[in-house]
Amino acid sequence: MKTLNIVNGPKNVPVIIQGCMRMPALSVDKAAEVIRNAYDLGVNFYDHATCYGNGEAETRFGDAFPLTGLRREDVILQSKCGLRFERKEFDWTEENILVSVDESLSRLKTDYLDVLLLHRPDLIFEPEQVASAFDKLEKSGKVRYFGVSNVPTMQLMLLKKYVRQPLVFNQLQFSLDQSQLIDQALYVNNKTTDMSLDRDNGTVDYCRLNDITIQAWSPLQYGFFKGVFVDNPDFPVLNGALNEIAEREGVSKTAVATAWILRHPAKMQAILGTMNPAHMKDACDAVKVTLSHHDWYKLYLAAGKFLP
Repeated sequence: MKTLNIVNGPKNVPVIIQGCMRMPALSVDKAAEVIRNAYDLGVNFYDHATCYGNGEAETRFGDAFPLTGLRREDVILQSKCGLRFERKEFDWTEENILVSVDESLSRLKTDYLDVLLLHRPDLIFEPEQVASAFDKLEKSGKVRYFGVSNVPTMQLMLLKKYVRQPLVFNQLQFSLDQSQLIDQALYVNNKTTDMSLDRDNGTVDYCRLNDITIQAWSPLQYGFFKGVFVDNPDFPVLNGALNEIAEREGVSKTAVATAWILRHPAKMQAILGTMNPAHMKDACDAVKVTLSHHDWYKLYLAAGKFLP
């Protein structure tokens, strides 16, 4: 497995992450199989959130982990907090951050999180409260590294003004279909398409300039959780291009679609949420794929983009 050394963050982290959002649907034994399978493929990084199954994803992982034969120090556990759907609000208050971390630790049956991400912006967050919460979590040893999820440039800048700890990750939706994070630069000043609209104030470039590693979620999805584009008859041109490269490289189309993300010079990670061990293995073959500059653009255009 290809790895990255995160500036101001953990070292030797895999470029592929095992997402755990769908883990509540599994038995404890099956969850243990998913955890161990990912680890054996070189993916020792597991992504959670307090809202996944209203905590059930973390609970299932915590119950299953002892069955894997792995040690806590063998893996990287990441969770996110801030989404309180039961209250219909997003909450970055100090109290909620601290309580959420304690609840995650209890469910995961661990003493610390390797990474804590703030999950989507709280529209009325007070950065002083976030800074206080981060200081307490770092001092207590409950969290080692910090970051955000789905947070655009200006909120990142505001947060960085107050928190002492480096923000080392930003988890964002990104795929061949959902590529709006990078589209705008291509179509700048082009009034003939709304792809020229700046939707996030250059978040990818800001992250690159500030050593914030992007974690791409839903790397095989189209729309907002509408389904996967791989082998989807609604995407014939894209699947044709994926298949051509897949046959050349001796891997699956899933691996090629994942490799397209990893080819970006921002050195992103890709979060795969599959609970199918065989599908995870297919995705991990992405690290074997060599995409040329031409290959990358061929896939980009096959996904429905056009050159101005």
